[in-house]
Amino acid sequence: MPVPANGKTRLTRGWKRAALGAGLSVALLATSLPAHADARFRSWVAEFKQTAIASGVSGRTYDRAFRGVDEPDLEVLEKARYQPEFKAEAWDYFDNRVQEHAISVGRQMAKKYKPWLDRIEARYGVDRNIVLAIWSMESNYGEILKNDKVMRNVVRSLSTLAYGDPKRAKFARNQLIAALKILQSGDIDESHLTGSWAGAMGHTQFIPTSYQLYAQDMDGDGRRDIWDSVPDALATAANLLRKNGWQSGQTWGYEVSLPDGRKFPSGRASLAKWQSLGVTRASGKPFRNGAESAELKLPDGRSGPVFLMTKNFRVIKAYNNSDKYALAVGLLADEIAGYGGLVADWNRPFTKLSMDEKQELQQRLSTYGYYEGKFDGKIGSGSRAAIMAYQERMGLTPDGHPSLEVLSTLRKK
Repeated sequence: MPVPANGKTRLTRGWKRAALGAGLSVALLATSLPAHADARFRSWVAEFKQTAIASGVSGRTYDRAFRGVDEPDLEVLEKARYQPEFKAEAWDYFDNRVQEHAISVGRQMAKKYKPWLDRIEARYGVDRNIVLAIWSMESNYGEILKNDKVMRNVVRSLSTLAYGDPKRAKFARNQLIAALKILQSGDIDESHLTGSWAGAMGHTQFIPTSYQLYAQDMDGDGRRDIWDSVPDALATAANLLRKNGWQSGQTWGYEVSLPDGRKFPSGRASLAKWQSLGVTRASGKPFRNGAESAELKLPDGRSGPVFLMTKNFRVIKAYNNSDKYALAVGLLADEIAGYGGLVADWNRPFTKLSMDEKQELQQRLSTYGYYEGKFDGKIGSGSRAAIMAYQERMGLTPDGHPSLEVLSTLRKK
């Protein structure tokens, strides 16, 4: 999701499981609100109308947007209040994002939308595979938009945050005004103005202010519809990258090998300079442009995969200011394009499972009563908790790793 200037707001999945793990519930949250919370919320909505009108939103648009929005969304407040600080290991982060299913579907979408991708690439100069990878990272190629437990009324979500979350109130007010202007523009009607709990919208998960800056009408129907038009959504993502300096025809970076026992300076240098210091492409191929500037990155230490990142890597970070996010986009894009995966592997303390084996792991854990989630092969907090519970029961080290060792013991039961 494109990030606002004052920080990032990410979509959190599995909130119910996380909340229960922290001893929270919607019912408990409700009891923590004032007895007349709904009346106070309606009063806030009535008062905010003048602010919206002063910002250029018509009274008619405001009334239409808030029709039926007469109480705060308690689930939004719960998500906002319970944001677990989980720092994923490199292998965990990338295994869940650069995996067989995402690659396969990305290639299918490349064929399905080829005519549109041809036009988008020609108009914006952004590599189609980067755009497809962002689509995967943001909404699983639109699958998340079909999940009613995740998607919700953007006006209600943002007004709830503006009313009930002091930490996010300023952000939410700004986003709410922008959302109302989107509705007023006619790009989408109120019944389809849906997004995450924090207001991230559409296939490529744009917050309202970012939508205003970058939204595109690629299919020519007169509306910038990132919810139901894949061409519009992908063009919007490409437009963001272009306006943030994407260099057409250039890569995001290279996996490289370092000579043993040598230290390297921080900062940027030309690829030719890095090569003179003994840094070579891990694939053995030459660098495309020796004059291009690049920065050395070691996301998993010297013993893991190592990279030289070019300017386009920094441009991807305009979408999400995270090295891991930008690297996952680049790696997934390369896999979708058929360039192949990493030469070096991440420093994982176990034997890696394939996507099919991870799904089998979830199914077997479910059979024995440890897991209640989807059999999607994505190892999140629910899967890790189930693995740990099983490991503890079996007298194994409860590390929660989705390992071949754990799957092998399950197969023997």
